[in-house]
Amino acid sequence: MAINALSTALTGALPQPSGLSGVTPGATGGSAPAGFGDALQGLIEAVDNSSADANTAIGKMVDGSGDVHEAMIAMQKADVMLQLTVQVRNKLVQAYQDVMRMPV
Repeated sequence: MAINALSTALTGALPQPSGLSGVTPGATGGSAPAGFGDALQGLIEAVDNSSADANTAIGKMVDGSGDVHEAMIAMQKADVMLQLTVQVRNKLVQAYQDVMRMPV
């Protein structure tokens, strides 16, 4: 499978953070893509929104108006998004440390 096809498949499967709605992988021309800080802000907002959705689903499950399956799915989505954010943070810290160790 080509990398572009895999990227397109993954992009369609994941929820798009609000800060990245105008950016598509491999897009050329048009308006300039959002900055790196905007991308991180969008990712953090998406994690926060998924956590709030999970809390709402759990509340509905507890009061009887929601389904256990929906609550579990929402919790797993929030967990996966949080793990992704932590891994991005780890890579950023590692890259910063690598740059700081470079001889000048």
